[in-house]
Amino acid sequence: MKKEIAAGTLTLEARLEIQSPTKGVVITHPHPLYGGDMDNPVVSVIEGAFLEKGFTTLRFNFRGVGTSTGRFDNGRGETRDLGYALDHLKGLGIRETYLAGYSFGAWVITHTRSPEVNRILLVSPPSAFMDFSTANPMDCPVSAVTGSLDELAPPASVTPLMKRLNPKSDLVIMEGADHFYSGFTEELSATVSDLITT
Repeated sequence: MKKEIAAGTLTLEARLEIQSPTKGVVITHPHPLYGGDMDNPVVSVIEGAFLEKGFTTLRFNFRGVGTSTGRFDNGRGETRDLGYALDHLKGLGIRETYLAGYSFGAWVITHTRSPEVNRILLVSPPSAFMDFSTANPMDCPVSAVTGSLDELAPPASVTPLMKRLNPKSDLVIMEGADHFYSGFTEELSATVSDLITT
């Protein structure tokens, strides 16, 4: 169902699918300046995997995207947007909370302080495209997936990033996949599904 989330003086366009009264996930989308939004195909694959696991899902457009008010804020305001979305999810009574983000959305997650989150999933964190030096270490379990041919999130730089975020983190490298997972959506769905349950 379509939702509007209050985000300070802004409103964020969102879609909420309620399945579980106790466990849910907020899903973040790719870079707004490169056409990223909550309807991105990879975001939809991530959402579908969580829905199949019985989660309540909340995806939203960052400020300035779709009908969300405001304008792009180089990640600063977007981290606040995620905080508002997470608060909205928890306001529904969700006690077991996950964050899942793709590309820029993964960057935003790593820069949002969310000690109450139970688990984090990062899909192609763009370590060769964006600066992760100010990313927050994470106490909760963290998993990531990237493609062996991903030029924005190459395994060679994602691997040390994940170890820095959480030494016990998991990283799955999908052989042959690029940043957009063209031709690999079914494999990505299965991988995300496996990571949700590990």
